[in-house]
Amino acid sequence: MSKILVTGGSGFIGSHLIDRLIKDGHQIISIDNLITGRSSNLDHLKGNPNLKTLHHDITEPIEIEEKIDCIFHMASPASPIDYIKIPKETLLTGSIGTKNMLDLAQKHSARFLLASTSEIYGDPLEHPQKETYYGNVNTIGPRSCYDEAKRFAEALTMAYHRTHKTNIVIARIFNTYGPRMRPNDGRVVPNFIIQSLKNEPLTINGDGTQTRSFCYIDDLIDGLAKLMFSEITGEAVNLGNPCETTINDFAEKIKTLTDSASGITYQDLPENDPIRRLPDITKAKRLLDWEPKTDISSGLKATIEYFKNNLQQTPTNQ
Repeated sequence: MSKILVTGGSGFIGSHLIDRLIKDGHQIISIDNLITGRSSNLDHLKGNPNLKTLHHDITEPIEIEEKIDCIFHMASPASPIDYIKIPKETLLTGSIGTKNMLDLAQKHSARFLLASTSEIYGDPLEHPQKETYYGNVNTIGPRSCYDEAKRFAEALTMAYHRTHKTNIVIARIFNTYGPRMRPNDGRVVPNFIIQSLKNEPLTINGDGTQTRSFCYIDDLIDGLAKLMFSEITGEAVNLGNPCETTINDFAEKIKTLTDSASGITYQDLPENDPIRRLPDITKAKRLLDWEPKTDISSGLKATIEYFKNNLQQTPTNQ
């Protein structure tokens, strides 16, 4: 049994990660300021003696008396609808927040996993994207608060590794979906599902020929756990689904699965929105024996069922 700290533990990915870690027998301390996370994501674990939750903003230092073995640094706004609204908070979470968590890791001699993102590759000129690709990022564009926060977080994490020998690993997470996504998340999966369930037009940015890949949450959590408890140190590893689909095809699939009468409307592509995004997961396969196992239909059916059950009772501002 390990004592594990999870920042952003009330978020979509963080809460699923906590489920997995508790199932595996670990004791968890969850930290979240609930700026985008939802406390309800952990309601099913209330009273569990292996979970302690703290309401705290990680841009402020924190002392943890218990000995910490591992830190999953998951905290950050992760949707354009959020980080464009709160750019300063996003940048400070990635910079000062990451520094505070690295200091905590150093103090406790804890292994540290940084949840980075495929956004560090920007609008990539290399396809698919390998960990060796440096990226194509607009540092002053509207998405830069998130892109640069994560790029800085990676650089700072590596600086601690090189300077202090901090035991770190970096997960570059590609598009992930599943239950507990917020209905107003602003990303394509909740948008399309909710619009389909309401028989409203599905709104597609651009002409829909741009591509993405979608990794189901259970597969990502498996990858994060394998990465944390591996022997890898001082490296970044892509975690995502290497199956590519156009947004047009993805919209049609969701319409079919929801038996929706929705049409499709097109709107302007946001500035610096990537045209193609696909992970090369050769490294994860080789070092972790990891690759996604959930097919897109099964993952979407579970996600659609979640939204069906929660659409009415979930406040729109949550």
